[in-house]
Amino acid sequence: MKNEKYKADIKKLVDKGHVLYYRMIIDYLDEEELAQSGLDKAAITNTKKAVGHFSEEYQTWYSEALEVLRQILPSRVDDFVAYYRPEKTRKKNDINYENYTIQDCLNGLNLTHSYSGEKVVGADAAIPKFRQQVKIIETLQKTFDGSLFDIRALLQADLFDDELDASDELKKKGFLRAAGALAGVVLESHLREVCSTHSISIKKKRPTIADYNDALKNANVIDVPVWRNVQFLADIRNICDHKTGREPKEQEVEDLVTGVRKVSKTLF
Repeated sequence: MKNEKYKADIKKLVDKGHVLYYRMIIDYLDEEELAQSGLDKAAITNTKKAVGHFSEEYQTWYSEALEVLRQILPSRVDDFVAYYRPEKTRKKNDINYENYTIQDCLNGLNLTHSYSGEKVVGADAAIPKFRQQVKIIETLQKTFDGSLFDIRALLQADLFDDELDASDELKKKGFLRAAGALAGVVLESHLREVCSTHSISIKKKRPTIADYNDALKNANVIDVPVWRNVQFLADIRNICDHKTGREPKEQEVEDLVTGVRKVSKTLF
């Protein structure tokens, strides 16, 4: 089951997040501050052995954590990203401890008073921001362990994989219409789930792939290239569904199954 894989991935992210947090403290606090941090010499030595410099390791952790968060708890994605990326409207003169971000830290941004030379804000301001990111990923563990967690999305992903595997088998045995029709059902179901995740309602009683696709584009969930790709897949699905038209080609059905599999893995 995919939920077991997610749990394992989350544990790895949390564990590495804790070590990276200690490494961040080591890398960006001065000697006096480090002495007050509570990390003893053994902890400092072990941390340095376990992981490289924060600036070298963070981006990989961030990318992996963000992807897992998007799939499991998309409502916290904006919060997670905000700790990393500064607001576009922020001006350099307005940078302070409150709005300093992890990206500022990685870029080596340090501000001092022009006259006194005293520090205004520096990399240490990003430490609590990273701590909050780790906390957000920790909530995923509690979400899995909690009785209120809805694993419908994970079970749905397993089901989609099984159905697409079945579609592949039908295609290999020459049942092109059936293979295409089944892949089309998966595509429509996935788009419906994506609309639901983003609170997008469709007024039609029986929405089609085109309806879901248009709604997602209009809500800026997908861009024009993705919209066109789904439109292309929907056209192949229609050829497979309507027996009064021409016969679907094997390459078309192959494109449909492959395309639906990609959409189901990348669009949430």
